[in-house]
Amino acid sequence: MDVNTERLTDLTVSAASFDLVTVFRAEYKRIAQVIARITGDPARAEELAVDVFCKLWRNTKAQGPSAGGWLHRSAITIALDELRRRQRREKYEKLFSVFRTNATPEEMHLDTEKQRQVRAVLSRLKPQTAALLLLRSDGMSYQEIAETLGLNPSSVGTLLSRAQQVFRKEYTKRYGQQH
Repeated sequence: MDVNTERLTDLTVSAASFDLVTVFRAEYKRIAQVIARITGDPARAEELAVDVFCKLWRNTKAQGPSAGGWLHRSAITIALDELRRRQRREKYEKLFSVFRTNATPEEMHLDTEKQRQVRAVLSRLKPQTAALLLLRSDGMSYQEIAETLGLNPSSVGTLLSRAQQVFRKEYTKRYGQQH
C-alpha cells in the first residue's frame, strides 16, 4: 500500500467513528501549504488551517470518506476569503491614511465627533442590526457573519442592506444628512 492510498484509507473512516486527530495528523501540513500558496503568508496559513479543521469538527456531514476533498475545498475558500479581507483592509487603510496626513486639530476633533455619532446611532439599533454592521466592517465574509449570528448565509446580504438603511435613517434623523 503506497503512502497516498494509506492516507486516503485513514480518511475513509465512517462519520460515527470519525477520528479528527488522525485526519489532522494526515492532512494538516498539506492544508496549511495550500493556504500558504494562496495567501503568501505561512504563519497566517497555519492559523487558517486550524480554522478549517475546527469547521470540519463542527460539520458532521463532511466527516467520513469525503473529508479530504472537503478539507481542500474549505482551505481554498478560507484562503480566498483571507485575500479578500486583506485587500479590503489595505484599501481602507490606504484611503484613511490619505485623510489622516496633515490633519489639523479641528479635523481630528471632527473625526472624533463623527465616531461618537456613529457609536450613538449603533447603540440605538437592535442588537442584531448593529452586530451585522460591525461584523461586516471588521471584514467578515457573509458566511462568517452567518455562522457567528446563527443566520442563513443566503440571507446575510439582504439583512446587511436593511441594516445599512436603518443606520442611515437613524443617523439622518439624529444628525441630519451624512457627509
